[in-house]
Amino acid sequence: MEAILYLGISLVAVLVIMPLLIPVLHKIKFSQSEREEGLESHKVKTGTPTMGGIVFIVVPVILLLILNPGALQDVKMVTILVAYVGYGLIGFIDDFIIVVQKNNNGLPARMKFLLQAALAIVLYFIYKSYGDNTLWIPIMNMDVNIGFFFFLLVFVMFTAESNAVNLTDGLDGLCAGTVLIALVPFIIFAYQADNLNVFYFLLAVAGALIGYLRFNIHPAKIFMGDTGSLALGGLLAAVALVLQKEILLVIIGGLFLMETLSVTIQVISFKTRGKRVFRMAPLHHHFEMGGMSETKVVWLFYGISLVLAILGYVIGVM
Repeated sequence: MEAILYLGISLVAVLVIMPLLIPVLHKIKFSQSEREEGLESHKVKTGTPTMGGIVFIVVPVILLLILNPGALQDVKMVTILVAYVGYGLIGFIDDFIIVVQKNNNGLPARMKFLLQAALAIVLYFIYKSYGDNTLWIPIMNMDVNIGFFFFLLVFVMFTAESNAVNLTDGLDGLCAGTVLIALVPFIIFAYQADNLNVFYFLLAVAGALIGYLRFNIHPAKIFMGDTGSLALGGLLAAVALVLQKEILLVIIGGLFLMETLSVTIQVISFKTRGKRVFRMAPLHHHFEMGGMSETKVVWLFYGISLVLAILGYVIGVM
C-alpha cells in the first residue's frame, strides 16, 4: 500500500505542477537556446522551457520528508539524497547561466567537472561512514576488498554516470525514459534487500519521471535541462553504490555507457585521423542522421535499455 502511495502521489503531483510551471518558465524565458551545431530538425525546439528536472527532484524529496522523515537517520538514504540534490544543483547553476546569457555556454567545462569531482569525493566519505572498500562480484557472489581502488571506482562512477546521462538527454523523452527503465531493477534490488527507505524513494522518483514524461515525449513541452540529467546520473551512481551493485550499473546503465563511448571514439578518431566514425555523436544523433525519426530512435533506445535492465537484474540474482 505504501509503495502505491509513494508512486501515485509523486505521479499526480508532477501531473498537477507541470501545466502550472510550463507557462511560468515561458513567461520568464527560461528556455532552450539554439545550438549552432545542432540538427536542422531540432531547431523547432528552440524556445522550449527547460529546467523541468527541478520538479522530479523536489517532489520525491518533499514526499519522502513528509511521509518518512525518519529516513534522514538512514545514512544510505542521505548518500542518495546528497547525490540527487547535489548533482541537480550543479546542473541548475549550469542551466541558470545558460538561460540568463541566452546561449549554450553555461558553466566552464573545467569548473563543472571540478564541482562534480568535489561532490563525488564528499559522497565517498559519506559512504565510508558506514561502508568499506569491498566490491561485490556478481555471479561469483563474493566480496573483494580493493582498497584505494574503491575510491577511484566511486569517483569515476559519479563523474562518469552524471555526464553519461547528461549526454543521453538529446531527444524528447529519451533520458527520462531510459533512466526510468534503469531504475526498475534497482527498485527490486532495494526491496529484496529490505532497504525500504531506498525502495520507497525510488518509487517516488519513478512516479515523478512517469509524470514528467507526459510533458516530455515528442513533441516535448518542457526539457529537464542539466538540472535533471545530472541529478539522474548522480542518483543511479548513488543507488548502485549503497546497494553494492556497482558492477551491475555498467550493464543496467549500458546505454549511457554506449552514448559516452560514441562521443569519446568520435573525438579521438577525428583528432588522430581527421575522420568521424559516427555521422554525429552522441549515438542517438547518429541514428537520426541515418534517416530514423526522433520517435523511432527513442523507442529503439527504450528497447535496448529494457534488455540491459533485464540482463543486469538476472545477473544480479544469479
